[in-house]
Amino acid sequence: MRMNTTLRSAVIFLLAAIPLAACNRSHDNSDDAQMFTDNHGLLTVPASSPLRSHLVIQTVATEGAAQTIELPAVVEADPARVANILAPLTGRVVALKVALGDRVHKGQVLAILASGDLAQAYDDDDKARDSLNLATKALSRARGVHTAGAAADKDLEAAQSNYTQALAEATRARTRLLSLNGESASRTRQLLLTAPQSGVVTGLAVAAGATVTDPTATLMTVTNIDSVYVTANVAESDIGRIEPGANADIALISHPGQILHGKVAEVNATVEPDTRRQKVRIVWANADGRLMPNMFATVRIVVPSMGRIFLPQSALLMNNDTISVFVEVRPWVFQRRVVRIGDETDTTARALNGLAAGDRIIVRGGVLLND
Repeated sequence: MRMNTTLRSAVIFLLAAIPLAACNRSHDNSDDAQMFTDNHGLLTVPASSPLRSHLVIQTVATEGAAQTIELPAVVEADPARVANILAPLTGRVVALKVALGDRVHKGQVLAILASGDLAQAYDDDDKARDSLNLATKALSRARGVHTAGAAADKDLEAAQSNYTQALAEATRARTRLLSLNGESASRTRQLLLTAPQSGVVTGLAVAAGATVTDPTATLMTVTNIDSVYVTANVAESDIGRIEPGANADIALISHPGQILHGKVAEVNATVEPDTRRQKVRIVWANADGRLMPNMFATVRIVVPSMGRIFLPQSALLMNNDTISVFVEVRPWVFQRRVVRIGDETDTTARALNGLAAGDRIIVRGGVLLND
């Protein structure tokens, strides 16, 4: 029973003060004698009812102050800054130029491979360039002879066709060679694997002397951490409360006492199936390398209140296993509404459902309407 001793005493006093003759609603139909009428759950208190002077009606209170939610987080590399290094051809690793954790710059040689397929590509390029050179000379001679009137048109056309085909083949062979070995195609006949970006070697799956047989296998990974994500995990109950641009304070376990200030850059549109949480990402400029992938952190974000509703304990009425209040639907017309209660103090309680902002309820004297 939620009615304290003081409230019970007040109710007894009120009951004693109201004439007993007015308590019989079912046998006396005059407004002067009626306390209230019940029309299918709508309780009307007439103007002449003595209850009007004993019922106190108020609008429910709402709490609208901003709140701070604290979220577990982890530092992650930006996926757009993670480069997997693959060998475009099979071959043997004759030299490995980096180790796990090394910092590398764009264009730096990471490994050198000896490859028969690359040798074939170089041969194809040499042959194509030689054929182009020969076709160029033949076309030049054919044009001179044709100009002198000593050659038929068909001879010039044949020379032009041979040149066109030789040029196409030379272009194809050179393009393939450049795609395999980049700008180094003119300097070496070994396959050079170079860094596509500056960063840190965060993955290594090859050793010197190893044979690469699968061109689709990742040999190493270079990650640029000049900019990283701090990814916070939002519980389902708080989904929708965080918007891009919200201020976020980041506390790192590795740097106790230091608070980093950032802004929410991205809010996932899906919930992770394994954790049932939504990912929220804060972009952090990390030129000094202070934040490393897989570091743990705590993120605090200030969010608007969800409009929590509070009401006095005196408004709550117990009916068997339910808690209800009387809501004013029209002036002096009330309807019982079941509510679910959350946090409580000695004087107030938070309504989790059943009430909305702006509802007016009986906060004192409702027990007089409680059957």
